[in-house]
Amino acid sequence: MDNEIQLISDTDGLAVIGNATDVERFLVSEGLPSKDLGIHRLKSVFGTGAAAIQAGSEIAADSGRWVKLTKESAERVKKYGLMKTKTPGISHAMVGKPGSIKNWLQIEKGVGSFLTNPARLAGVAGVMAQSSMQQTMDEITDYLATIDKKVDDVLRAQKDAVLSRMIGMDLVIEETMTIREQVGRVSEVTWSKVQTAPTTIAETQAYALRQIDALAQRLESTPKIGDLSAAVREVEPKVREWLAVLARCVQLQNAVAVLELDRVLDAHPDQLDQHRLGLRAARQNRLDLISRSTERLVGRMRAAADAANSKVLLHPTKSPAVVQSSNHVVTGVHDFHARLGIESGRQSSEARRWVEAAAEVKDKALETGAKGVSAARSLGNETLDRASSVKGRLSSEIAERARRLRRDEEEGGKES
Repeated sequence: MDNEIQLISDTDGLAVIGNATDVERFLVSEGLPSKDLGIHRLKSVFGTGAAAIQAGSEIAADSGRWVKLTKESAERVKKYGLMKTKTPGISHAMVGKPGSIKNWLQIEKGVGSFLTNPARLAGVAGVMAQSSMQQTMDEITDYLATIDKKVDDVLRAQKDAVLSRMIGMDLVIEETMTIREQVGRVSEVTWSKVQTAPTTIAETQAYALRQIDALAQRLESTPKIGDLSAAVREVEPKVREWLAVLARCVQLQNAVAVLELDRVLDAHPDQLDQHRLGLRAARQNRLDLISRSTERLVGRMRAAADAANSKVLLHPTKSPAVVQSSNHVVTGVHDFHARLGIESGRQSSEARRWVEAAAEVKDKALETGAKGVSAARSLGNETLDRASSVKGRLSSEIAERARRLRRDEEEGGKES
């Protein structure tokens, strides 16, 4: 079989590995956008020795591209029947294309299959995890660019010590990533610069989440529509700023994880797979925490919009403003979730026009009136029925009395 390439998936992305020309042909044939996988970093997995050098040379000769798995791209590669491997969370398939066949076909075996070398497969899984994290970092950069104020301006405007420490750590991480790109690895000296970064970033994330929780609580404790209108207007820009801080936290956490995997790859390659899974679990825990906090805020914004809609007759100008601000916040949180890979439902509240609300009140009044007329009519009929019944009973009693009187008089006359 000619043109053999290997497909490796970890549910977040797809690695396409093989001869550079074959890899490119496959990606073009499937219409899959890709980026460099950085497979050359795997040389350090094999340490030293003739066999290891040979394996490393084989990897260096390979070309690797990484594809982000979306719903569409996952469907395109599904037909190749990737099978689970002994490496947790990793699936694999080999495909080839004979000279006379246009389509790529799955093949059972191939020369240099990654399945024959668990270390190589674990190494690719680690590099794929890095590619996924870097993709998220790029998407967060795009997200931050869409915010009115750059996150750097937001952060530097804060006087809190926690945020100040994160700004400093941000600079250190950026420097370390630059060294990594130049050297191609993360040495012990380089890693020592960022070892304390996770703690600093975690403190900042916790601080930002507390601020978002405080904004949600403020809305909950503001029942009056006039005060609620002012509170929502004030909350809206602050939410955007704290979401930016959270996004930067996630971005820096991903950067540290990329460096961490490089360090493990260089110093303890046998632990790479376990470390990759640990980082994945830790990242999901952080996202779950962020999701719970931001969803609580969304709940309060929707409740505010519902309250505003219910009082649109009394406050025809303030109520729509509350709904509009609420929708801005809900949309912003949804976009934030999408960039971070958090699933969330998008639901905006519709501001009800005064005329629509008035019409609804009128309809209810008419409905109530109609029910009242019907009830009154029913009551009247029932009363008339009762009156007729009473009248009938009285008439019968009077007639009976008259008969008794006449009978008594007649009997008295006979006796005399």
